[in-house]
Amino acid sequence: MSIYHISLEGDILKVGFGTTLTTGDEIVRDAATRLNQMIASGELPGGALIKINGRTSVLVSQVLADKLSKLYDVIALFDPKIGDKGLDRYVVTISKHADYQVGDILDVVRVQQQSSIKLVICGFANTGKTCFREGLKQALLQIADAPESYFISGCPDGDGSWYGETARRDADLAQKLKTEYKAGFTPDFAERKAREVRGINTPILVFDVGGKISNANRLIMCAATHAVILVKDVTEVAPWEELCKSLGLSVVAIIYSDYDGVDDVIAQETPILRGSVHRLLRGEDVSRRAIVRALAGVLVGLGKGG
Repeated sequence: MSIYHISLEGDILKVGFGTTLTTGDEIVRDAATRLNQMIASGELPGGALIKINGRTSVLVSQVLADKLSKLYDVIALFDPKIGDKGLDRYVVTISKHADYQVGDILDVVRVQQQSSIKLVICGFANTGKTCFREGLKQALLQIADAPESYFISGCPDGDGSWYGETARRDADLAQKLKTEYKAGFTPDFAERKAREVRGINTPILVFDVGGKISNANRLIMCAATHAVILVKDVTEVAPWEELCKSLGLSVVAIIYSDYDGVDDVIAQETPILRGSVHRLLRGEDVSRRAIVRALAGVLVGLGKGG
């Protein structure tokens, strides 16, 4: 089974992680092997321009750049943060061609419009939203036919998508980096984050927000389409339900974060997923928790237009 998927569609190299969760060294070896096979068979013929679209890591991007720069004059990477309605945008990262400069943006009309699900995970502080977000990300990656997804943080707290994996391997390093990356929740941050959410056009976008009902969170959340409310007890639900309703967001799940629990509980699946998730502890892999997997299934259905 392939760990990292690579295929060529026209002048766009489609890339992405497989359903097997593994480490960076194995991923880059698999990516290099696949690229070598495509080059040897003539599937990657070389030329003036190649665009790359899909999920990469820093490690994989190095392998792609090394192999492809020997074949193509220009390499441009898809940037989901700067898209627009009906448009995918690619940023030129390598150029040996006079007509292209590093940093140029290439607009590509999307052949087939897809409905974009923009899901916000909201709730008061200390419910485990970041941990839950990371678990959901991994759960979607484990579904073979899941639509493409993209995860970001809507908070300036340093808890990017990198945090969970880093914390599992080195909790002290993760905390050190988080402290360095942490920034203030300013109006400028909220405006920039709202623009980012609006601009991302992947079939499924998931982000979390800070643990307060504030003007900043309202601004960021208004760019979403759907919401998950994650709370510690029943008294916390109504304020977030009211906020979501005022913003026109469809609440797809109300989930209780039971830190001392030993199992997840799925109390209801339709029309809204309801239940509890246990022990959202930073650094733990929660992708196989029952409620997380159930929510991943809901998102796959929505992403496919269900």
